[in-house]
Amino acid sequence: MTQSTRAGWASAAAVAMAAMVAAVPAAEARTFVYVSAAGGGTVDAYRLDEASGALAPLGKVEAGAKVGPLAVSPDRAHLYAAVGAQPYRVVTFAIDPQSGALREKAVAALPDAMPYIATDVTGRLLLAASYGGSSLAVLPIRADGLVLDGTRQFVPAGRNAHAIVNDRSGRYVFVPALGSDVVEQFVLNARTGMLEPNDPPSVATKPGLGPRHMALSPDGKAVYVIGELTGEVVHFTLDADSGTLRAVETVSFVPPEAGLEPGITPPPPPPFGVEASPTEPADDGRPRVWAADIAVTPNGRFLYATERTQSRIAMMTVAPDTGTLRHVSDVPTETQPRDIAIDPAGRYLVASGEKSDRLAVYAIDADNGSLTEVGRYPVSAGANWVEIVTLP
Repeated sequence: MTQSTRAGWASAAAVAMAAMVAAVPAAEARTFVYVSAAGGGTVDAYRLDEASGALAPLGKVEAGAKVGPLAVSPDRAHLYAAVGAQPYRVVTFAIDPQSGALREKAVAALPDAMPYIATDVTGRLLLAASYGGSSLAVLPIRADGLVLDGTRQFVPAGRNAHAIVNDRSGRYVFVPALGSDVVEQFVLNARTGMLEPNDPPSVATKPGLGPRHMALSPDGKAVYVIGELTGEVVHFTLDADSGTLRAVETVSFVPPEAGLEPGITPPPPPPFGVEASPTEPADDGRPRVWAADIAVTPNGRFLYATERTQSRIAMMTVAPDTGTLRHVSDVPTETQPRDIAIDPAGRYLVASGEKSDRLAVYAIDADNGSLTEVGRYPVSAGANWVEIVTLP
């Protein structure tokens, strides 16, 4: 298979999947919200009312202590959940297309605790990043959507790798490494399903940014990376031919009047065999920036980012021609907001707080992107990851 053939195959898969989502008739759509709860060891499920944004609880399934990141298969038939307590593992749940109920179908070993998982655009691979292990893992997904086998590829990564994302073409993979202040760049070999370093293998951010999570623009031309330690978003352009990033701007969403100091980069891990010292910096009494998650609306017009110290969600506008950002406003939300997700129609944003017993749902104003609270709904302890699935 030639490189152009592989690229065309991956691009076609991405376009086809986007068309499937766009083709869901609004009147017939059923939208479900899934939230992992690390403290409760469950995945909580809800039905989202497309007209009002209200959530109706559907129940919960056991997943395992410290269940964290979730990922949905491109065909929306399966939900994958990574368990952060030993034995480290990923659980495959089948999604009932009518009721949204989850049913456990498979369990596979993970090499480490993984704070981020994702599928590639074809749904054939599960990609995982380890913050503590500074490493990546690639696991095969079978044709029936199940993850049964162990790690196919284990890759050392930058310090504190915090996310792993396949671009919309399917050809490239990016990994923000918080402790190294870089975004690593990989080529995903479509023939072998293996990650290969791109040239160059990484692009640096400014020191102390702490790149954490990232979001892709709907057109695939821009990549936005949130800095955990500075409360900034770095806007990169993505070269479609080389798969490399170029930083064009860095925009703050934590205003000076918030009174927050920059966060502190975690120390490097000790050598093998040496007992680790505490990883948290000494508390000097000064509140510090502690950003978490980032999301872009499906139409690409608005971007949202969370900050955990003051428990707020920031809203930015995205210029239609250049992708440049402007911080407009922010709203209070659940305590220590770990994750946010936007429904596929771009009408609602759901936020979870790690230290809250509620989820918050906001309506997104189609004209200016402002958030209006719809309601707050009970959730199990330690809610952290949110996935939203719309089915015909």
